[in-house]
Amino acid sequence: MIAPRIVVFVVVLLLPGVGAFADEGMWTYNNFPTEKVQKAYGFTPSDAWMEHLRLSSVRFGGASGSFVSPNGLVMTNHHVGERCIQDLGTAERNLNETGYYAPAQDKELRCPQMELNVLTGIADVTGEVNAGVKPDMDAAARNAAQRAATARLEKECRDKTGLRCDVVVLYEGGAFNLYRYKKYTDVRLVFAPEASIAFFGGDPDNFTYPRYDLDITFFRVYENNKPAPVEHYLKWSAAGPRDGELVFVSGHPGSTGRNLTMSQLEFLRDVAYPARLKIYKERLAKLFAYSRTNAEQARIARDIIFGYENSQKGTIGYQSGLLDKKLMARRAAMEKDLQAQVAADPNKQKQYGGVWEALAGAQRAYASFYHQHQLLDGAIGLPQSRLFQIARRLVRLPAEKAKPNEKRLREYRESALESLLQQLYSPAPIYESREILILGQILSELQQTLGAGSPLMKQALAGQTPEQAAGRYVTGSKLADVKERRRLADGGQAAIDKSDDAMIRLAKLVDSEARTLNKRYEDEVEALERKNGSLLAQALFALRGTSLYPEATGTLRLSYGAVKGYVESGKKIPYTTTFDGMYKHATGKDPYKLPDRWLANKAKLNLSVPLNFASTNDIIGGNSGSPVVNKQGELVGIIFDSNIQGLPNRFLFTDEIARSVSVHSAGIIEALEKIYGADAVVKELRGR
Repeated sequence: MIAPRIVVFVVVLLLPGVGAFADEGMWTYNNFPTEKVQKAYGFTPSDAWMEHLRLSSVRFGGASGSFVSPNGLVMTNHHVGERCIQDLGTAERNLNETGYYAPAQDKELRCPQMELNVLTGIADVTGEVNAGVKPDMDAAARNAAQRAATARLEKECRDKTGLRCDVVVLYEGGAFNLYRYKKYTDVRLVFAPEASIAFFGGDPDNFTYPRYDLDITFFRVYENNKPAPVEHYLKWSAAGPRDGELVFVSGHPGSTGRNLTMSQLEFLRDVAYPARLKIYKERLAKLFAYSRTNAEQARIARDIIFGYENSQKGTIGYQSGLLDKKLMARRAAMEKDLQAQVAADPNKQKQYGGVWEALAGAQRAYASFYHQHQLLDGAIGLPQSRLFQIARRLVRLPAEKAKPNEKRLREYRESALESLLQQLYSPAPIYESREILILGQILSELQQTLGAGSPLMKQALAGQTPEQAAGRYVTGSKLADVKERRRLADGGQAAIDKSDDAMIRLAKLVDSEARTLNKRYEDEVEALERKNGSLLAQALFALRGTSLYPEATGTLRLSYGAVKGYVESGKKIPYTTTFDGMYKHATGKDPYKLPDRWLANKAKLNLSVPLNFASTNDIIGGNSGSPVVNKQGELVGIIFDSNIQGLPNRFLFTDEIARSVSVHSAGIIEALEKIYGADAVVKELRGR
C-alpha cells in the first residue's frame, strides 16, 4: 500500500517569463501532478489507476520493465536483458546471433544473475533520517548521522516485512522516502530476438530517430520453481497509440542534473565527462581489436562493447548540452536570478547565501582526486573486471560484517547483503581472455593516473607491464569457481588472510587506498553536496513554492506526454516508423543487415504496421524497458531510446524536437506472430 502523498516543494530555475514545458517531469508516484495532467490533456489518473501501474512496473537492475501477464511474464528491452542472454549462450549456441524462443515453460532458461524488484510501498521518513542531525554538526558528521539512521530504518523495515527496503534521497537531501520492494531472483528467459534486429542500425543509429528496432525481450519470474502469479499486469493494446494521444511512461530514470549549480555543471563538463570519454575510447579500441581475433572473442566481447559504446554516445550527448553556450547561459541566468532573490532578504542571505560557494568548494576538492577515486573505487574502475569485483567483495565481507550495521558500506548492510551474496555466488561464465584484457587496460590507466613510481603501482605491477600483471592476477585466481568463493566467504577473515589467490592479493593490496578515497568522497564531497543541496532546496521552497519533481534517482517515476513527431531543419519527422521503412533501410551489411528469417518471412508481414514511435515523455538513461501506457492503462509500447536532441534534457528539458523512442505494441505482435511463430507468447499477451 502506498503512503499518502507527501507535500514537498522544489522548483525548476526559470528565466523570468519562461514557463516549464508542458510534459516536463519525472514524478514520484506519491507526488504526481494529476491536476496538471487534467489541465493539459483532460484526463485525471485515479489513485487506483496509478497503483495498478506502479505494481505492474519492474526494476531490472539499472533499467526498467513491466509485467504483461498474470503468470509472471515480464517484458523489457533486449539490451537490458543482454547480460543474461550472453551468459546463457556458448560458442556453439550464440543466442545473440540466433535469438531464443521457449515454446513451453519447461524450455525457459534461468538467468545466472538477475534480480527484479517491484515497488510495493513508499513512506516519508524525512523526520526519522534527520532526527540525529544537530545544528552544530559539520557536513561530514551530519552525513554520518543520516547514513546511520538510513541503515537502521532499512534494517527495521526488512526485519518487519521481509522485503527489500531502500531509503531514497530526494530533492538533494530535502526529503527521504523509504521504498519497499518485492524481490524476484528466479528469472528465466522466454523470448529474445536476434541482436541484429533488436539493435538494427547499431551504434550509428543509436540515439537517433527515425528508428527500426525490435528491442524487446521477455522473461518470466518464478517462485518455488513455479511461474509467479501476479495480480497487477498491463493488458496489451492491439492497436497501439494514435498521433497526439496522451501516454505515460513508468520506469526508473537514472540521474538528472536540472538543479545542479553552475560549479557542478562545470565539473561535469571539464573533469568528469572528458575523463570518461577518454576511458571509453581507449577501452573500446582494445575491445574492437580483441573481438576481431575470432568469432568466439567477438561473442564474449559483445555486451561490454555495447555498454561502452552506449555510454560513450550518451556522454557525448550530455556533454554537448554543457558545451552549448546558449544552454549554459540560460542556466547561469537562472542561478543568478535565484542568488539575487536570496540576497534581497537578509534572513535568507544568512541562511542560504553560502550554498553556491560551498558547492563550488566541493567540486574543487573532488577534482583533485576524482580520477584515482573512480579507478580504484568507482564502478568504472577495477570492478569492471568481474574477478576483481568478486575478490573485493570477498575481502570486504568479513570486515564489514564485523562492524555495526550502521557503520557498514551500504552494499554490506543487512538490508542489501542478500542481494550482494546472490551476485557473489552467481554461476555466470567468466572469460579469462576478456578478464586479462580489461584488467590490463585498467591497470594501465591507474599507472597513468598514479604514476609508475607510486608505491601502490610498484607493488601491483611488480616490475611487469600492466598487461603482464593482469595475466598473472587472472591466471593465478580460482575465483571463477563458485565453490571456491563460498569456501572463502564461509571461512571468514581467517580464510581471506590465508588465501594465496592472486586476485584476492590484488584486492587486499588496493583496499586501503580505495577506502581512503571513498571516505574522502563521503566527507569532502557527498556530505557538502547533501547539506548544501538540502539548503538550496529549502531556499527554492521558500521563494517559489511550486510543487515539482525531484531529480531522477534510479527509482520508480511516472512521466506523461504525447505521441508526436517533429520538424527538424524544415523536414517533417513522422511519429511512427513501419516495417516497410525498416526493409528500405536495410543494406545487407552490418549494422543494417537483417537476420535471415526476416528476409525469408517478409511476405507474411503487413509492412504498413508501425514498428517504432516517438513521444514527448520526459525520460533519461534507466528508462530503457519502461512500459508506455494509454489512459486505459493498456500497454502501447516500450521505451528503448531517445533521439540525440533529447540527451541535453539531462540538464534542461525541452520538447521542441527532443523525443523518447519506443517499440510499438502492434509491431511487437506482428513480429512475434509472423517472423518468429511465438504463438505461446502472443496468446499470453492477448490474455488467451
